[in-house]
Amino acid sequence: MGYRVPFPKNAVHRFNTCVGALRTSPRLGPVVRRRLTEITYTGRRSGRTFSTPVGYRRAGEVVTIGVMMPEAKSWWRNFTGDGAPLTLELDDTGRTGHAVARRDAKGRVTVTVHLDGDA
Repeated sequence: MGYRVPFPKNAVHRFNTCVGALRTSPRLGPVVRRRLTEITYTGRRSGRTFSTPVGYRRAGEVVTIGVMMPEAKSWWRNFTGDGAPLTLELDDTGRTGHAVARRDAKGRVTVTVHLDGDA
């Protein structure tokens, strides 16, 4: 897959904080939230709760998350195999769903979320 250069954790934290601020901005928030959401999930091994911003596409009750640079990220691995539950912020509310991660022949990773019918 090529050489992986790890990102410093503080740089990733700063980036995620900036994205979060943009999402909640009164001026830019509505535009940013059309393509960026925050997911919250429980780590398979740690049992800890994590939240991270991700880009997404939505078609009805199915949300698709393309994982950019999957080798540099680990969050999506929590959704391999049978997948796992998560929460996404959509339309200014938390929506639950079941996410499954798949890697294609070219190494690209897509996480598909089927939303629960609770909204």
